[in-house]
Amino acid sequence: MTTSLTQRLGAWILALGLAWTPLPGGPRPLPERPVNLNTATLTELLQLPRVGPKTAERILAFRQEHGPFRRPEDIMNVKGIGEKAFLRLQPYITVDD
Repeated sequence: MTTSLTQRLGAWILALGLAWTPLPGGPRPLPERPVNLNTATLTELLQLPRVGPKTAERILAFRQEHGPFRRPEDIMNVKGIGEKAFLRLQPYITVDD
């Protein structure tokens, strides 16, 4: 039995659509208020845009090793967080008490 081009194309489009289906739960909501880098828990850090478990762990480890962040820009001293990432995070982070 030969499948028509239309059937094969339809199957390919369906497969592609399923491959691009978002993960259950969708995107994480952004934090309602700025996250304090000096007091944040792992869970709170995970609310930050594009911060996953590894980056959150690095932030916690950096804070434990070097003490509190003095200014938000200090987060760029954490491995994997450069200027571009900082600019994305800046509206959502603070170091205030």
